[in-house]
Amino acid sequence: MSETISQASAFAPMLISALKAVVVIIVGWIVAGAVSKLIRDKIVSNPKIDDTLGSFAASVIKWLILLVTLIAVLQLFGIQATSLVAVLGAASLAIGLALQGTLSDLAAGVMLIIFRPYKIGQFVDVGGTSGTIKDINLFVTEMATPDNVQILLPNSKAWGAVIKNYSTHPTRRVDFTFGIDYSDDIDKAVGIIADLAARDERIHTDPEPWIRVVNLGDSSVDLGVRVWCAAGDYWDIKFDMTKKVKEGFDAGSISIPYPHSVEIQKSS
Repeated sequence: MSETISQASAFAPMLISALKAVVVIIVGWIVAGAVSKLIRDKIVSNPKIDDTLGSFAASVIKWLILLVTLIAVLQLFGIQATSLVAVLGAASLAIGLALQGTLSDLAAGVMLIIFRPYKIGQFVDVGGTSGTIKDINLFVTEMATPDNVQILLPNSKAWGAVIKNYSTHPTRRVDFTFGIDYSDDIDKAVGIIADLAARDERIHTDPEPWIRVVNLGDSSVDLGVRVWCAAGDYWDIKFDMTKKVKEGFDAGSISIPYPHSVEIQKSS
């Protein structure tokens, strides 16, 4: 009986330490989330500071608080911080090899914040993946595709990839190719397109619209069209001009030919 009591008394401190550890973890997790959110909101609300920096700073603070929480939990079980540092120092090589991917993401995240090839809210193409930047933290870049699918891209992959940023410059060029029949009046077709571009206030006059014959295809004479607009108007211009040119060609009796072949028979 006395042995059972002694075992229970020996187990009690461990149980208490375990309960304290759970409480510390929960409190640390809540505090980390609340403080990081507070810092993010404060920075984002300041128009002088970039939103991207706020997101990254909040991520750093959150992980620092969680690290302090981990050290506090280890101390509850009798593992001092100095001992922990010594153990980590002795095992640094193994840890580095095991976490080389994570450390690479961390280093790449720092580089992304320093050089800022993209910012939160910009539409980019990173290594063939297109989307709007939603968040940049220590380890991953969060993107959302045009159909609102979440993409989590490791920072090391983003930093090592070709990045196309469609939102950096205030203006963009919209390119079109319209095919007309060989029997149609080229100048008339060019005039229709030029008139439509001139009447659209979103299309810039400097640089002025560029319209040229760019190819003599198998079934059509191809007209290349280049117009400049504000970056935010790109897709609206793309869709609207395509529709208006089709309607303008119909009204002007300009045909858009279907692909076809002409058979020529020679008499022997």
